Amino acid sequence: MKSNIFKYIFIIIVIGLVIYATYIIYGKKDVEQNEVLETKSSEEIQMITDIRIPVVLFDTINPILSKNQNIQDIARLVYEPLLNITSDNKIELCLTKEWTKQSATSYVIKLKENVKWHDGNTLTAKDVQFTIDRLKDTNVSSIYTYNVEKVSSVEVIDNNTIKINLNEEVPFFEYNLTFPIMSYKYYENEDFVNTSKNNNPVGTGRFKAVNDNGNIILKRNQNWWNYSNEETKLEQIQIVKYQTIGEVYNAFKIGNIDLFTTKTNKLEDYIGTIGYNKKEYYGRNLDYISFNCSEKVLANVEVRKAISYLINKQNIVDGIYKGYYIANFPLEYGSYLYQDKKVAYEYSGETARNILLQAGWSYSKKTWQRTKDYTTQKLRFDLVVNSSDENRVQVAENVKQSLDDFGIQINVKKVSDSQYQSYLQNKNYDMILTGVNSGFSPDLSYYFAQGNIANFQNDEIQQLLNEVKNVQDEKVLKEKYKRMIEIYEEQMPYVFLYYSKSTLVCSTKLMGDFRPNSYNVYEGIGSWYKQ
Repeated sequence: MKSNIFKYIFIIIVIGLVIYATYIIYGKKDVEQNEVLETKSSEEIQMITDIRIPVVLFDTINPILSKNQNIQDIARLVYEPLLNITSDNKIELCLTKEWTKQSATSYVIKLKENVKWHDGNTLTAKDVQFTIDRLKDTNVSSIYTYNVEKVSSVEVIDNNTIKINLNEEVPFFEYNLTFPIMSYKYYENEDFVNTSKNNNPVGTGRFKAVNDNGNIILKRNQNWWNYSNEETKLEQIQIVKYQTIGEVYNAFKIGNIDLFTTKTNKLEDYIGTIGYNKKEYYGRNLDYISFNCSEKVLANVEVRKAISYLINKQNIVDGIYKGYYIANFPLEYGSYLYQDKKVAYEYSGETARNILLQAGWSYSKKTWQRTKDYTTQKLRFDLVVNSSDENRVQVAENVKQSLDDFGIQINVKKVSDSQYQSYLQNKNYDMILTGVNSGFSPDLSYYFAQGNIANFQNDEIQQLLNEVKNVQDEKVLKEKYKRMIEIYEEQMPYVFLYYSKSTLVCSTKLMGDFRPNSYNVYEGIGSWYKQ
């Protein structure tokens, strides 16, 4: 019995020794192999600090003169404004150290004192004055001319202080101070529009532009006033010129560029579904239906509300504008002043029916009607649309079908461009399908102030519009905007339909924090690099 026990103990010891020896021989080898692989991987994965960005139909790198959206996006890397706009639509200091609104029509701006132009000169108030003068020059055609349209004069107080005077009050004028500042000394005694210096102008930004035989290269600005090694990994950006967006799609597919932006809702048809990353963000185009609130029947808020519940926005977006964002209010694109993010009037035929019934309307002979002051009123309206805009015509037909099915009769009036503008100007329509290219200012005067295109009048909202112009306290401002939104939802002078969508498309080799928005598609570029 004892011999058996010793026998078993001996066998166990032998097995343990064999296992230990195997681990020593092979386990150590595996560890060594893994260490080699990890070292190799670390050596192979290098941070590439050079990326390539396309421009379609390049005109000029001068952002004041360029009409090219690609250039305007890229220009924010080279040139800087007095004030920036954050992704949540707040004002942020840039070249400005501080600013004050001295009166309804005057602003005083103090510049940062440590800002250098790419050629080594120091930023001064004279540069700001020079830029505004160029924007107001009738010989200069610029997308930024609108920003200074109401500027009557510019006074240089001292080297770092400037006063801007307006010929009338502009609510939230500070949002206009986002145009790129140009160097006075660089352009001194030059023809701003035609000088060859426009091939390689200087800015104050994170990157400086270099013209290499017609090829534009952006090189990291080591002397940038806001520079730090941690903020900017990229050393160089190559601007690659193309004639068509189709060429850009092809170049991206074969790896000749690293990223591009597009407004198409058919992206997958052009570049497929794999091999890239994308970030979608709100565009600035907002379409909506405006009611004529002075029209006899549409003056009744319950009618406007019922119609609002009958317009199926999701159906429109899915069927006509694939990928667009459903809109409920003009500030919904990300503004800090629109916080609720709720759907005020989601499609509901039952809710629309209850609203009309409670207001004394009845459904008879396939139409809604009621008798008031011995007169029979019927829900029959014209919907005006521009015949040259095929997508809007489809939207109008979609709205017509939805309302017709419910018993509200809609006649779609497809009119010429000139007729359409006449309707807008004279406001002689029942309903009109229109849209705007939304600015960055949170001012809502266009929609609710006296003379708005809906002929909408509300004393409380008029008072709020006057109050918010001079409010600096964010909490108070949010409260007042919340009330304006509530009034809109109570009265429904418009049905906001959808916002356009834009997309930043990136190679899978491009790494970093991507936060594109309609003001700055390259938000977060300081962290970008390529593997």
